Amino acid sequence: MIIVNQGYTVNSLAIITKKYKPDALQAGRDLATWFQARGLAAHHLENEPEPTILPLPPGTDFIVVMGGDGTILSVARHYGRLGLPILGVNLGGLGFLTEVSLDELYPTLEDHILPGKFEVEERMILTVSLIRGGETIWRENVLNDAVINKGALARIAELSTWIDAENLTTYRADGLIVSTPTGSTAYTLSAGGPIAYPTLRHIILLPICPHTLSNRPIILPETVTVAVTLDEKVQDVYLTLDGQVGRALMPRDRLEVRCGSYNVRLVKSPRRSHFEILRTKLGWGELGSPCR
Repeated sequence: MIIVNQGYTVNSLAIITKKYKPDALQAGRDLATWFQARGLAAHHLENEPEPTILPLPPGTDFIVVMGGDGTILSVARHYGRLGLPILGVNLGGLGFLTEVSLDELYPTLEDHILPGKFEVEERMILTVSLIRGGETIWRENVLNDAVINKGALARIAELSTWIDAENLTTYRADGLIVSTPTGSTAYTLSAGGPIAYPTLRHIILLPICPHTLSNRPIILPETVTVAVTLDEKVQDVYLTLDGQVGRALMPRDRLEVRCGSYNVRLVKSPRRSHFEILRTKLGWGELGSPCR
């Protein structure tokens, strides 16, 4: 869903920059000074490594993220539940989530954000629960994907997979990806999955290098719960969320993945569409052009 935030007033914002990246830190400081010169409250925060996450200052009504797609994923996972608009600023190459470049930042702020003339895309999230011995020992929200993956020398994993109360299949594969439409251009893309428009609401299920070639990607409605149970002989298998946090999995662990209870609100670039980003990132229409 795309929401036009006509008349949205920004009074107090948080500027979150990638830690240990000097150009991002300086860009964040410069931006805070720019906002403060216009009488707005601007708080500059460094994106701390997991699991140390700083709380947002009280009254924050807008978030600017200076970094790349990875920084956006971290911010979305920890602050997305607040429902604040998040503007991603890419300091390197164009990202799928950070749509605005540093050169475009200040004109975008002047012409669209501060006048309240910007659009927000509502992106669905997934809630992932790890159940061991009948008890939920870990629960986390993700914007991109939850990945079950075996170690380099581990044998093929056997993953019994259920959709709601119905058995789907037992995948014999190197792993399994459960992805949102936003995550369709991340690991899912490189593993041969479909590209989904990011504001759609469905769940993508994709085995990684399946033993049976008839195991293909499946697109499921957002209303279902995907449950995956590991066999009792599993070894060296891990759960990774958004490629950033994870846990080692044990025999008979059960994972349950369902649509989350809120949406992450990402500010759209006023200068380019999602299809332009796809053409640029994937080199569509350029003979011999590799993926960037």
